Amino acid sequence: MARFHLHLLSDSTGETLEMIAKAALAQFDDSDVLRHFWPMVRSQQHLDRIMGEIASNPGLVFYTLVNEETRGRLEERCQALGLPALAVLDGVTDALEALLGQEAKGRPGRQHRLDDAYFARVDAIQFTIAHDDGIAWEEWEEADIVLAGVSRTSKTPTSIYLANRGYKVANIPIVVESPPPPALYGLKRPMVVGLTTAPERLIQVRRNRLLSLSQSPDTDYVQAEKVESELKYARRMFADNSWPVIDVTRRSIEETAAAVINLYNERRAAGVQGQVGPKPI
Repeated sequence: MARFHLHLLSDSTGETLEMIAKAALAQFDDSDVLRHFWPMVRSQQHLDRIMGEIASNPGLVFYTLVNEETRGRLEERCQALGLPALAVLDGVTDALEALLGQEAKGRPGRQHRLDDAYFARVDAIQFTIAHDDGIAWEEWEEADIVLAGVSRTSKTPTSIYLANRGYKVANIPIVVESPPPPALYGLKRPMVVGLTTAPERLIQVRRNRLLSLSQSPDTDYVQAEKVESELKYARRMFADNSWPVIDVTRRSIEETAAAVINLYNERRAAGVQGQVGPKPI
């Protein structure tokens, strides 16, 4: 496939635009794309400088610009160069305007304003970092979600991703030789979710982890029988306590987090409180 240039212009941080472009490109195999990222485009002078780079590297232009003059200037220049330019959020904004009967505010970076939701997200991130890997279990009742699973089942990265979405998350490693604290089985507010994976995949991940730490990959940590025993122990714990279980074998962190959020929303909609336990193993 021929290489092409993709220019991303935003009048804010460009995070939304990058995510949209990434999601769209994921639908195409072997796409050879050179991405050019231009955030905080809020003046004609800045745009003019960028247009020189776009002219030197012609390609597709995606943008999220709310200022009408800046948008018009960009579209005019791209048309003169014969380049396609797409306002990626216009369709969504137009649909919302029609539904809500009001015009969009047209302010750059409104999703990043320092409101209550922003500070709640910061609080969630701080809580999650402070309650990683079984730390401070006495405060788990303050969490929204508790993730449980054997070592290397993506508990920490999933927790951090969820925290960035505003959820307070704690996570606990399930270790046969060191059972979780009894508090885990009596939680009322948080939803406990078990994470599991295929033994073969877990062995591979653990082996790679040991190699990255320059440690011997020949230990009980990656021994097939030991790994299968760990997973069986964890699955029995999940089943005995009626905790929902997510198999992360073929899921990305984002997909696992999305599944957790769906479970959380279903639980809230049903008005469920507390766990079935306590049923420690």
